[in-house]
Amino acid sequence: MRTVDTIFGVLLLIGAILHSYGTFIGYPLGSEVFVWSLAGSLAAGLIAVLNILRSRRPGDRALAWICLVSSLCWAGVALAFGRAIGNVVDPRVLWHAVAALVLAGFSLRTLMMRA
Repeated sequence: MRTVDTIFGVLLLIGAILHSYGTFIGYPLGSEVFVWSLAGSLAAGLIAVLNILRSRRPGDRALAWICLVSSLCWAGVALAFGRAIGNVVDPRVLWHAVAALVLAGFSLRTLMMRA
């Protein structure tokens, strides 16, 4: 299961990298939307890396809590984006939301195993 956990962390990291790429090709450099889009890439990347770290540290409850909350928040942001564009089944939305929800599940699993 640890391998599957890590794979979903990597999938979210890939999503963050693709989000950065889309930011650079889709928005004027330095514009407000460019900066905020890049901030979203950073947030997704940090959440992914924290979850990959959590998958390697099964006894770290504080990290598991941070990953649980941040992953749920990121899934919410992804779904809110889907709603904003009028398509919650857009592949970009599903990529981020599904990966984040699976990671939240693994974080919860970590917390339950140590309880």
